[in-house]
Amino acid sequence: MYNLHPGFTISPVPSKVGEKCKIRYHGLLATSGADQVWLRTGYGTGPWQNIYDYRMNKVGPNEWEQTVEITREGQFNFCFKDSANNWDNNNGLNWSYTIRR
Repeated sequence: MYNLHPGFTISPVPSKVGEKCKIRYHGLLATSGADQVWLRTGYGTGPWQNIYDYRMNKVGPNEWEQTVEITREGQFNFCFKDSANNWDNNNGLNWSYTIRR
């Protein structure tokens, strides 16, 4: 489990296409009482490509979880939003990993 940010953990840290990783979110949206949290993912260093919103599963009082498969090489990006369209996105920088084939 890798704690990149105090608001989430990711395990394993993705590095290759085809890997699956579990992202567990316990950041500001969760601790503020969000009734639903989504994980937004995308690829690329400019405008995101292959954007997808995953509905996360509540796994604790202030914790949400989702497993995703890495489908492309390059930069894998993600952030979080709630049903009121509030975002937790690293102050607009999002979070990312470099993925290889």
